[in-house]
Amino acid sequence: MADDSAKHLEVALVAAERTVWQGQAKIVIARTTDGDVGILPGHAPLLGLLQGGTVQVRTTDDEYFVAAAPDGFISVANDRVSILAENAEMGHDIDLEEARRDLERALATGSDTEGAQEDVRLAEARVRAAEKAD
Repeated sequence: MADDSAKHLEVALVAAERTVWQGQAKIVIARTTDGDVGILPGHAPLLGLLQGGTVQVRTTDDEYFVAAAPDGFISVANDRVSILAENAEMGHDIDLEEARRDLERALATGSDTEGAQEDVRLAEARVRAAEKAD
C-alpha cells in the first residue's frame, strides 16, 4: 500500500540574490526544455532546465501565484521542489505596462548577442507572469 502521508510539496523559489518564495504547495507547474511539467506530492525525482517562462504554484491554502523565472533549474526529490533562477520575480509584483515597455525595448535592441537574447527572454517572462497574475 502506498504511503500517502505527504499531502503537500515543500517549495523554494530562489533567485541569485534572494529567496523569492518558500512554502507548501499542492502543485507546481513549470516549463522545461522538455515541455511543461506538473509536480504533485509523490512525484518521481526530476532535474530539469527551465525554459523562458513562468512557474505556477497552488499553495496548500488554495492561493495561486505565478512567478517569472525565465532561465534556471528545477529539482524535485522527496516532495521538495527547488526552483533556482538567476532572475525570478512574483507576477503580482510586476508592473504590466512597465514590463511591456521593457519587452518592446529589448525587441527593438535586437537579439544579436546572447545578452540581448537573455534580455528578451526575461522581458517576455515578466510580461507573461504579470498577465497571469491579473
